[in-house]
Amino acid sequence: MTEMNRVKLYISFMLMLIAGIPAIAQDINFSQFYELPMLRNPALAGIFAGDVRVTTAYRNQWENVTVPYRSFALGTEYKKSIGENSDDFITFGFQATSDVAGDSRLSRTQVFPVMNYNKSLGGERAGYISAGIMGGVVMQHFDPSRLTFDDQFVNGAYSASNPTKQVFTQTGFSYWDVSAGLSYSSVAGKNIHYYLGLGLFHITEPKVAFQQQYDVKMNRKWMVNMGLSVPLNDQNSLIVYGDYFMQGGARQGQGGALFNHDLSQFEDEKITIAAGMFYRGKDAFIPVVKLNYYHLGLGITYDVNSSKLKTASQYRGGFELTLSYKAYRNNYNSSSNKVKCPSFY
Repeated sequence: MTEMNRVKLYISFMLMLIAGIPAIAQDINFSQFYELPMLRNPALAGIFAGDVRVTTAYRNQWENVTVPYRSFALGTEYKKSIGENSDDFITFGFQATSDVAGDSRLSRTQVFPVMNYNKSLGGERAGYISAGIMGGVVMQHFDPSRLTFDDQFVNGAYSASNPTKQVFTQTGFSYWDVSAGLSYSSVAGKNIHYYLGLGLFHITEPKVAFQQQYDVKMNRKWMVNMGLSVPLNDQNSLIVYGDYFMQGGARQGQGGALFNHDLSQFEDEKITIAAGMFYRGKDAFIPVVKLNYYHLGLGITYDVNSSKLKTASQYRGGFELTLSYKAYRNNYNSSSNKVKCPSFY
């Protein structure tokens, strides 16, 4: 076997086994993490200016190093008032993700219903404390026919028709997963919106090994979140996001800022453009551009790799695209009719 084939075999095998490693790589992490709040904390569902929000995301990573890692996400949120005379809100939604990685086509798909209760704290400020829960089924699978093994090389030549002694009794399985969180959102000063959150993921520590004889559990993950929107003048604002999470022995932070400029001159016309920079600890610098056109939002990022793979990747990480829709509903219990509402711009 050539050295290159050995490297490919090693990478494929590690990709196949990664589902059984209780590490930070277990969870999908998008560069535009702020567009997918339920992956950050279930208690961030509904913390936006509007009643309905739908967000899709596509990520393509490491294409110039190995077989690309591709990730997809779809999140929906529906927020409604508890009653006509109440400042409390409840948010229903779901978060679905799917990713495919490596030669073995190792995939994981999850569909999680989400519910978040936003409790008004009263007072002059729109202060809210929110409690959210998210859970559902996760399905994992890999394709062993795409892998190559030592015993398939005969006299230095590989053939897929050569038999192998490697036997896989299970190439797919599913498990249940549950997450929960708390958040606090409010307004300070002259229209400064902010929120703080704490989320706990993989509460039940589900088993994630393909082979039943291996008792491998997914570590719980604690996640701290923040967001801040500061108006600079009538047309410009600064938006800051940040996360810090801990899982097993792993620690990582990510965050950055967007400068947002309003291109419209009328209150009911929301056309803005934003640009900024984010950083994911010891991994990548992430320039971002976003356009909001009425109810639609389009975000584009590209990771500039700063990890130990930066030489092999030539600093190229991953391309990511998000598309979102956000709007108010035209009925009596829309949050647009409320003086107080859990929101973030």
